[in-house]
Amino acid sequence: MTLSEITVTGKKDTRSGFGDGMTELGKTNKNVVALTADLAGSLKLNQFIKDNPERFIQCGIAEANMIGIAAGLTIGGKIPFTTTFANFSTGRVYDQIRQSVAYSGKNVKICASHAGLTLGEDGATHQILEDIGMMKMLPGMTVIVPCDYAQTKAATLAIAQFEGPVYLRFGRPVWPIFTEGIPFEIGKAQVLNEGKDLTIFACGHMVWIALEAAKALEVNGLSVEVINIHTIKPLDEAAILKSISKTRCAVTVEEHNILGGLGDSVAQVAARHLPIPIEYVGTNDTFGESGTPMELLEKYGLSTDHIIRAAEKVVKRK
Repeated sequence: MTLSEITVTGKKDTRSGFGDGMTELGKTNKNVVALTADLAGSLKLNQFIKDNPERFIQCGIAEANMIGIAAGLTIGGKIPFTTTFANFSTGRVYDQIRQSVAYSGKNVKICASHAGLTLGEDGATHQILEDIGMMKMLPGMTVIVPCDYAQTKAATLAIAQFEGPVYLRFGRPVWPIFTEGIPFEIGKAQVLNEGKDLTIFACGHMVWIALEAAKALEVNGLSVEVINIHTIKPLDEAAILKSISKTRCAVTVEEHNILGGLGDSVAQVAARHLPIPIEYVGTNDTFGESGTPMELLEKYGLSTDHIIRAAEKVVKRK
């Protein structure tokens, strides 16, 4: 695939992709149950609830109880999808996830909206930037960070068929839709643009920002490979190694702390098999603050220009 083949088919928030995926699952999978911690509207569950009132559990502002109820539901063969903001989905209930879900490999789908800086005006207390690291360290936990509405819907459908605990991370802002028609498979990275001088690995909302940076870099004569690492764990090591064996340098881009996120996962693969220069684009050991999504991406070093500078720097290090 090349940049010219990527088509924007509209704009929509990724949480709506989750909601529409749940609506479809409500019709096709009788074992899917939705749970929420007082945030059904924010997680776009209204249609699922209307269609399947008997398969919806309102847990109230009691996230730890929600995780416990979900773990119990799996024993009866149900597929529970827990829903709340990413900060409350992880930081507030990490002990319950570790002990009741991950330790025993329960088939719970932890679905987390409003993640990262692009949550915007809600500020630092809600903009969790550590959750990918927290969740990928749990043994047996699958971690998925889709990049747009279409991919979030596809991921929602896919995890219902996947056996085992899953953390699905998505967000609030309206964002370009550009993966319509591109097959989604858990654990398989997507090469969105082929190149030979540099690889950009990205996840979530930052995939679109990475594509914008790649366009600018190619105007300046650099051939840039852009890879969507939508599944942080299990990581597609083969795709990473195939790309960096060709380009010999990389930039990782994530709406997350550079300590413990996508960048560290990619760097571990490179360190073990093919050491190369790598530059990280992400937040740097900091909390966020209130602001518009684009203002915050600029302030905290996640804009198109920051990716371009990181790319130019890493190419010189080859």
